[in-house]
Amino acid sequence: MKQILQNLQSGQSELVMAPAPQARPNHVLIDTTKSLISSGTERMLVDFGKAGLFAKARQQPEKVAQVLAKARADGVMTTVDAVRSKLSQPLPLGYCNVGRVAETGAGVAGFKPGDRVVSNGPHADVVSVPKNLCARIPDSVSDEEAAFTVVASIGLQGIRLAQPTLGEAFVVTGAGLIGLLTIQLLLAHGCRVLAIDFDNDKLALARVFGAMTCNPAEGEDPIAAGMTLSRGIGVDGVIITASTKSSEPVSEAARMSRKRGRIVLVGVTGLTLNRADFYEKELSFQVSCSYGPGRYDPSYEEHGQDYPVGFVRWSEQRNFEAVVDMMASGRLRVMPLISHRYAFEDAASAYSVLTQDKRALGILLTYDHPIDDRHGRSVQLREPSPTPHANTPIVGFIGAGNYASRMLIPAFRNAGAALHSVASAGGVSSVVQGRRLGFDRATSDTGALLADTEVNTIVIATRHDSHASLTVEALNAGKHVFVEKPLALTLDELAAIREAQLAGGRLLMVGFNRRFAPLVRTMKRLLDSTGEPKSIIMVMNAGNIPSDHWTQDPAVGGGRIIGEACHHIDLMRFLVGAPITSVTARRMGDSDAVSVTEDKAVITLGFADGSFGTVHYLANGGVSFPKERIEVFSAGRTLQLDNFIRLRGYNWPRFRRQRLWRQDKGQDACAKAFLAAVEQGGESPISFPELDEVTQVTIQAANLLRRQE
Repeated sequence: MKQILQNLQSGQSELVMAPAPQARPNHVLIDTTKSLISSGTERMLVDFGKAGLFAKARQQPEKVAQVLAKARADGVMTTVDAVRSKLSQPLPLGYCNVGRVAETGAGVAGFKPGDRVVSNGPHADVVSVPKNLCARIPDSVSDEEAAFTVVASIGLQGIRLAQPTLGEAFVVTGAGLIGLLTIQLLLAHGCRVLAIDFDNDKLALARVFGAMTCNPAEGEDPIAAGMTLSRGIGVDGVIITASTKSSEPVSEAARMSRKRGRIVLVGVTGLTLNRADFYEKELSFQVSCSYGPGRYDPSYEEHGQDYPVGFVRWSEQRNFEAVVDMMASGRLRVMPLISHRYAFEDAASAYSVLTQDKRALGILLTYDHPIDDRHGRSVQLREPSPTPHANTPIVGFIGAGNYASRMLIPAFRNAGAALHSVASAGGVSSVVQGRRLGFDRATSDTGALLADTEVNTIVIATRHDSHASLTVEALNAGKHVFVEKPLALTLDELAAIREAQLAGGRLLMVGFNRRFAPLVRTMKRLLDSTGEPKSIIMVMNAGNIPSDHWTQDPAVGGGRIIGEACHHIDLMRFLVGAPITSVTARRMGDSDAVSVTEDKAVITLGFADGSFGTVHYLANGGVSFPKERIEVFSAGRTLQLDNFIRLRGYNWPRFRRQRLWRQDKGQDACAKAFLAAVEQGGESPISFPELDEVTQVTIQAANLLRRQE
């Protein structure tokens, strides 16, 4: 398939060839026929990409604060690497897609192959979209008309928040694409409408639809126009669809409103408000969120759980349906909003118009190329690498997300792996990272990758709930396996892995990289010289993650103990060098919510040699405090490690401190050790019994926290 991506570093838009996405549960696979470039949103993204680094920083001051905090905690070079990695991730453009259903995933009802549907899919000739973000198109509505559904739903949600009634006076500030659609929807509600904009051509369209107009650039006074519309009492509501850094649209809205008027922000403006304007009139001000209830709710969007209509009448999907019904009835006219049409393959010209012609409104992309050519599941990125010698690790990656692309794949590449294929469910990330990092092939077909006889080593870097099943499949396929932590989420999954590993005889490694960090290796050497039991305190200043994040879901991410604290249990096992014989755990608070159960907890481990240690996993600490601190007490001496940058020794003969220029958590050394074992036919750098032990203890600790009374 082909898809349009935006480079956030250069601002360039690129049409890339990528593997077609997989049909996923609760998703609909769609062959695109039309898509609409959202002139406001996409122009803003392109302009942001073309801006220099300092200009980008000025536009996102909150991100600058996060960067500075990370630099203080993790070091400048680590932070620079993270920022560069973030900017190197191309952004899929578009969210107004029309096409025909090609395939439905498990759990999808109400759609079948061949249905014409509108969705928020990106500019791509094949898209995979959650079922609750799709709506069927009436026969009387053309594909071109339906392409305006999603942008119209943005305006409709703003209207629903403003709650207009028949005969009220409303103002729409900003007569761009969303603004002109909002004007028509307000008129359909029986409102009198005033459109405010600086572009006479757009205002002319607003008048065609039936609105009064005001152009401040022509010397016309918006406040006076609003008072005229409202017959002197002040307008009932203002919907702001403009995009500007100025706070003037909000200020004008307040001054033209009647007492207890309503102001809804749909666009983007400055928000320096005058309290007196709002206080004296008791005005309400609300920001509208995208297409309606359900937006950014993973239960609704990803898992397909709809809201009961009796409690949420207008969800995202039902807003889509309302818009296409308005088009079918003729009360929402969108054909006059089409300013340009381009073939999908000529998207570069479309984006040139978008950035150079500020009057451009509806820019449509047409997908007329054959459907059969779109559904290839693999893309050759370069000529195959020369055939290596028999023992060379030939690696296939499953997963190409942020951690894999920033840390894991570069570590394997630097260690000399032959990078054969990279797989991702959506297909696009595999191409992006495959090209950038030097893979021969990109694919969305995980099964084919596991069956490929050229590949002898598999790296699994997917979401946590797939680690165990993919590990078993890869071992059964006769591959060596490196799986990013955690190895398993349940004891049953671990038992299945144990069986496959014993039967297959291949190397299995978990990405417990911290034990390979250079400063940890120094600690291990010093501690082994004492020959005495140790007391270890590990503090993970993890920071807060929302309770609806996938890592907090026990079924998907396993929760933060299984998903992340496993690192520290393994690290403690490594530093002590003796089996774990006991585990206790205590959480903070009494709530059953996972965010309380596992974000703030203490785990205490006992070891066979008499050592003990505690892992303090905390989400309630200060961001300026080190993210990871490890203190070890033994034989009258102490070691203190901060963020894998600084190591201090107290009362250690001939050792006081060691500092690195760049944070090093051992990813490179971990990958190198695993690949060396594959190539040389040796044992895994971490024995399977130890991996098994650490995983069991981690799951036991999480279960103790969840059962706490």
